[in-house]
Amino acid sequence: MDFFLPQSNLDTNNRAAPEDTKIISLSAQPYPDGYRLRVNMEITPFQIRPHIEVTLRDSNGDEVASTNFVEPMSWKLEFTMHIRGELNNPYALSARLYYPDQPSNEPIIFSFDVKPPQNNTPT
Repeated sequence: MDFFLPQSNLDTNNRAAPEDTKIISLSAQPYPDGYRLRVNMEITPFQIRPHIEVTLRDSNGDEVASTNFVEPMSWKLEFTMHIRGELNNPYALSARLYYPDQPSNEPIIFSFDVKPPQNNTPT
């Protein structure tokens, strides 16, 4: 059985080795409700699937959300994170790509503010 993956048409010679795999871009857009965050991340096309750790911290440095990806299938990731607690701008989203048997890269950090929701009830 064949599966269609948009990345499958790339020759593995054009994909990065683990030591050259890195995060190319990281961005976040808060939803209007002020309680959720859409995160977009792109990493270099890889030969071996990496691990990714994503952490969201508020202005006090407190962790308000986190997630981990173990061997993602694609190098373009879009996901939603939920912001816990009261809004405390500015926020810092950090993403770290690593392989368990190798040294990890420095995290990529994206800072942003979340506007308070128009109403006080989460959706």
